Amino acid sequence: MRDSKTKGLIHVYTGNGKGKTTAALGTALRAAGHGLHVLIIQFMKKHGNIGEVKALAVTDLPITIMQFGRRVFFKTRTCETMDIHMAHQGLQCFKEAMESGIWDMIILDEITMAIYFGLLKQREVMDLIESRPPSLHLVLTGRKAPKGIRDMADLVTEMKEVKHYYQKGVQAQKGLEY
Repeated sequence: MRDSKTKGLIHVYTGNGKGKTTAALGTALRAAGHGLHVLIIQFMKKHGNIGEVKALAVTDLPITIMQFGRRVFFKTRTCETMDIHMAHQGLQCFKEAMESGIWDMIILDEITMAIYFGLLKQREVMDLIESRPPSLHLVLTGRKAPKGIRDMADLVTEMKEVKHYYQKGVQAQKGLEY
């Protein structure tokens, strides 16, 4: 479906506030509504019980989600060799997806956190982004987007946490956080 006259844009959704993945999924939904084929590659995630995965499984939308991670929540930079391996599998998936020509948009969910935690090197990610086909749209999400990634982007949105119910001890809610 990709139109060779379309200029592929790079969006980055970052910051400490809630809503980065949600914004990326909204962009995917909009793109799919116009017939674009969307691949969502989730780094550091492996959850089949999250709302977006369940919702997309029962639709005919041209959106595919692939997850490269474990069922753990990273709170520190302590990662295992397995985490690095899975992140590199995700990066290889990204490379092959770009080369396939199938996708109009690729979302790299939590890729900036994979860089931050040392699972991926910023330079290798940037090199792949620079090699993308000119009409391919990319969306990158995650806290702590490095300056080099921000500089490459056409759009950077920073989510800022002003108030969050976690601060009052409210746990993650089905349908809101997952």
